[in-house]
Amino acid sequence: MDIPLQVSFRNMDRSEAVEARVREKAEKLEKYFDHLTSCRVVVEAPERRHHKGKLFHVRIELGVPGKDLIVNRHPKDKHAHEDVYVAIRDAFQAARRQLEDHGRKLDGKVKTHDVPLHGKVARLFLDEGYGFISASDGREIYFHKNSVLSEGFDKLEVGKEVRLVVAERESAEGPQASTVEPIGKHHLVERSP
Repeated sequence: MDIPLQVSFRNMDRSEAVEARVREKAEKLEKYFDHLTSCRVVVEAPERRHHKGKLFHVRIELGVPGKDLIVNRHPKDKHAHEDVYVAIRDAFQAARRQLEDHGRKLDGKVKTHDVPLHGKVARLFLDEGYGFISASDGREIYFHKNSVLSEGFDKLEVGKEVRLVVAERESAEGPQASTVEPIGKHHLVERSP
């Protein structure tokens, strides 16, 4: 393993066999992400005052460029974690998944779901059958009553939030919505990159 590995034990004596298993699992992590800068593992036995079975707790801190990934497996109801080797296996499986996810994010292979174009009705001309939407991208978009789904044109009012699809060709009034769908309050969440 090219990266420095630190293994420590809490509430238990150091075990060469447990440390060897941790080293073996840590070496395999480099297959999933080859830019690890550090790896710290804490194997902890429960305090002696617990009456139920001893559930081991394994914490792994992985240094990757620009951040740390932390696996903090709390055994709570996992009776399999009465076996320290099972606790180590499960913690390193979680670490592997985090490294794979981190690698996919860096490679741009994580699917992102773009928020559909949306906005608010800015002006409405009910008698003439059209209106304008102040879109989330800053444009003002013209729409005709025929573009409103579910015969909802008569239910629209200024300030109402809508999703929209902009037609490829502009109308005489500028960009035009081909589809307008009224939506409820808590419909969209924009995530910053």
